[in-house]
Amino acid sequence: MPIPFQNTYARLPGTFFEKVDPTPVRAPQLIALNSQLASQMGIDPAELTLEILSGNEVPTGAEPLAMAYSGHQFGGFSPQLGDGRAILLGEVAGKDIQLKGSGLTPFSRRGDGRSALGPVLREYLVSEAMAALGVPTTRALAAVLSGENVVREEIEPGGIFTRVASSHLRIGTVQYFAARQDHESLEALVNYTLARHYPESKTALELLENVIARQASLIAHWMSLGFIHGVMNTDNMSLSGETIDYGPCAFMDRFDPAKKFSYIDQNGRYAYHNQASIGRWNLTRLAEALLPLLHENTDTAVEIAKGALDKFGPLFENSYQQRFSNKLGLPGRCEPALIESLLILMAEQQTDFTLVFRHLSGPEENLLTQFKDPEPVKAWLSKWRGSGDIDIDLMQRSNPIFIPRNHRIEEVIVAGKKNDFEPFHQLHAILQKPFTEQAGAEAFEQTPEPDQIVPATFCGT
Repeated sequence: MPIPFQNTYARLPGTFFEKVDPTPVRAPQLIALNSQLASQMGIDPAELTLEILSGNEVPTGAEPLAMAYSGHQFGGFSPQLGDGRAILLGEVAGKDIQLKGSGLTPFSRRGDGRSALGPVLREYLVSEAMAALGVPTTRALAAVLSGENVVREEIEPGGIFTRVASSHLRIGTVQYFAARQDHESLEALVNYTLARHYPESKTALELLENVIARQASLIAHWMSLGFIHGVMNTDNMSLSGETIDYGPCAFMDRFDPAKKFSYIDQNGRYAYHNQASIGRWNLTRLAEALLPLLHENTDTAVEIAKGALDKFGPLFENSYQQRFSNKLGLPGRCEPALIESLLILMAEQQTDFTLVFRHLSGPEENLLTQFKDPEPVKAWLSKWRGSGDIDIDLMQRSNPIFIPRNHRIEEVIVAGKKNDFEPFHQLHAILQKPFTEQAGAEAFEQTPEPDQIVPATFCGT
């Protein structure tokens, strides 16, 4: 059966997008197809041919387009960004299907519209790992080797990534129309977003409050796993509350609250411990863009926006404390000081974030070997055990043993550039069961050796 496209976004006014077809490539090669996800969306995987996934053929019913949006990038506002290397094919089962790296669009600016293979493999692995970890996220439908090279820091093989999202609506989408004082399109966008993601809500204020709540929960979830998004620009924050755009992202190995990975982020704007404050900063930009729809009087609109934004801190703290309490096996929410004192010990002794929390539910000797000085850890363990009944099953459901470690992803990318995708498939399979011990996969649990550490990540544009 043909792919059952719906394409509600293409029904919006022409100010929202530019119609554009993918640019064909010469010799595509399929790396991976997520048949399970396709079936969940009501798509026969056989319909997702290599020609469609490479952009060489537009499937029947698709209406390809590049979305318009703006964004604050590292604090500076760009009034026009848009999909410079991505093309939305359409919607299926209420979800977007988008090709990334599929060629030039009217928003490409000085870019080439293509993607290197490395970012394709990274986003496929990390987004699917996040889904297995229970984090709201965009999904990977397919990865394709384009058969053509791209020029980045060096000449690299190109790739095309097929992404599925609840939508690709961003804070930057709202900013795009606000910057142009196009209140008619702004109102159309708000109504469309509410109908698609928050059908129980009717007003711009309710949209703002819903996005605030979802982003507060999402960022707390990231931090409970040691995840650093790396590029929390307003155009990389979705209105649906999903994690989107896995560019220079990474999971920490050794715990460091100030850790950052993005090579561009020289000042640590998007470091681990800044993610909540940057989330609120971005949501403030959303509130500013929505002011004309909050109230006709600007001063009153500002007060309404402030009232909504004031809810972010308590929402984040509640979600953060609950997630870390679960990691400690104390579902009734433990004392914040118990969590913070452990994190301080981990930072001081440079222990592996994932392994410490995982080993808390196992033999004490396994945990203590993670620390250079075990004595203060023993004192902490005594306080923890005296805090209440510890739920070991909850701990093991909250603390993964397998995460997409940077050095493992780098091994996959290096092999992929040699047209060897066996390491990719092996790592992907392991990451689909992140909370389960897997025989023969013990090496994938471990922190990198000094010569394996990946100090910086790149967005790939």
